[in-house]
Amino acid sequence: MKIFALSDLHLSLTVKKPMDIFGGNWENYMDKIKINWQKLVGEEDLILIAGDLSWAMKIEEFEQDLVFFNDLPGKKIFIKGNHDYWWKSISAVRKILPSNMYALQYDAIRMNGVVICGTRGWDLPNSETSLHDLKVYKNEVLRLELALKDGKNKLQKGDKLILMLHYPPFIKNYKDNEIMRLIKAYNVDAVVYGHIHTAFINSILEEIDGCRFYLTSCNLLDNTPIQITI
Repeated sequence: MKIFALSDLHLSLTVKKPMDIFGGNWENYMDKIKINWQKLVGEEDLILIAGDLSWAMKIEEFEQDLVFFNDLPGKKIFIKGNHDYWWKSISAVRKILPSNMYALQYDAIRMNGVVICGTRGWDLPNSETSLHDLKVYKNEVLRLELALKDGKNKLQKGDKLILMLHYPPFIKNYKDNEIMRLIKAYNVDAVVYGHIHTAFINSILEEIDGCRFYLTSCNLLDNTPIQITI
């Protein structure tokens, strides 16, 4: 089993919000994703989708977008992004997913010697962070630890631990924060995240304290799933 990742697809099959208004890599990007995905990913492989799956506002609208994922090979694992407004409750999401798709919300799943845990995350606080955003961030730190604890409980001897976040766990020189300390404390082997659409903020792949961090926003990866090596 190989593991791949790709995030921030922002599907607009049911909502009229085309991404090509942003130009460049967003032109015909869904067709490019299909072609590149089919070249790389096999039916038994795993692909991690770290949020912002769709512009759908209601879960009924997202069900139509599911056809896009269902037509592609591999087992898919999703987490919620900040634009996944259709994702109201984890139970409702899991109810509509086919057998080869899985959704995580501050919990974990074990597959073939790999444990994947996930939560959304939030913007890292700074001197201009509002009290509201600081409260959301603090709640997300708690949810992250719930996900990591569940992952740790599911680990078996020799397993690897992967964390899925939507928001980045660090920004360039801001790498000493609560999220990064939790990642280190739980000995996470790899982190996949998205949300960022400009390459100058973080590198696509960075290794910090033995953990690999993959930025997986599709427009930064030329609409090609990136393989996760651990």
